[in-house]
Amino acid sequence: MSFANNSIVLNFVIAMASSLAFGAVPTPIMAQAADEIADEAGFPAIPDAAPGAAPAGSVGGMGDINIYPRRVVIDARQRIASVGLYNKALAPGDYEISIIDMVMTPEGRVFALDNLPEGVTAERLNAASSMLRWSPRRVTLQGNEAQTIRIMARPPADLPDGEYRAHFSVVSLPPETDIGLSIEEASGGAAPQSDQIGVVIRPRFGISIPVIVRVGETRVNVGLRFDGVVDVDGGKALAITITRAGNRSAFGDLFVTAAGSDAPVAVLRGVGVYPEVDSRGLVVQINPEFDLALLRPGTLLTATYVDDDFAPGETLARQEFVVP
Repeated sequence: MSFANNSIVLNFVIAMASSLAFGAVPTPIMAQAADEIADEAGFPAIPDAAPGAAPAGSVGGMGDINIYPRRVVIDARQRIASVGLYNKALAPGDYEISIIDMVMTPEGRVFALDNLPEGVTAERLNAASSMLRWSPRRVTLQGNEAQTIRIMARPPADLPDGEYRAHFSVVSLPPETDIGLSIEEASGGAAPQSDQIGVVIRPRFGISIPVIVRVGETRVNVGLRFDGVVDVDGGKALAITITRAGNRSAFGDLFVTAAGSDAPVAVLRGVGVYPEVDSRGLVVQINPEFDLALLRPGTLLTATYVDDDFAPGETLARQEFVVP
């Protein structure tokens, strides 16, 4: 906590984790020398991006930073990865880079270990932060500038087969000279007098992606379960549960089709189910181009979950069900 102009400065992190919110300030796990990673060869290429944009397949948060790719997978064939950071803003920005462990809940939410809600534990999490090294740890990006971050995995030799995971996190750092706005100023009121104490809120925007380390033989079995048609803001949605078994996560795209319709009933891309959960419940918004008149009792629907990870394009699960 710091004091400026008799105001208490509070830093709030607003972060996105592969489109899932979490609320913790990332903390570096360990310090590594940059040359330890730079000496290694065979970095995967990071695509170029046009000014003011990020490459296809990147993920963006609430601020101006984008990360490419959306997720990182490291295995025995490739134990080094590259992550591209893109500052889409015109103004420069400072960013802190860390790797933290996070756990998924059956609802699909992801929480940092130091911010677990009541009832959520990390007992089944295979954490990977201790085996990962990365460099650099902090970068300054000018407007429309990109930076490559290197990540190396060094799993112990006796580590059991399976999938281990951490999350690569980037958080924006506010300028040191920017003390932000007090509550009174933000609400349009008068600023506190010199002999008063006010509170200054200074938001920090962040984003994170999973870093997955696979050791030895991994396997996954996936199933689908239809839980019904539900009402949501904006219309109807399908409640679908993805079940998972094995020592590997599932990641892919979910498609729902109906007989007699060229337009899909629903599409949800980039759905992951991590090994610490046996299932993940989804509420999938119905495609606005789909004719809702076809979604009547007795309609036959087909849900297909297509791999976009281990064997891209392979069907992980397919299930037919009838609308009740």
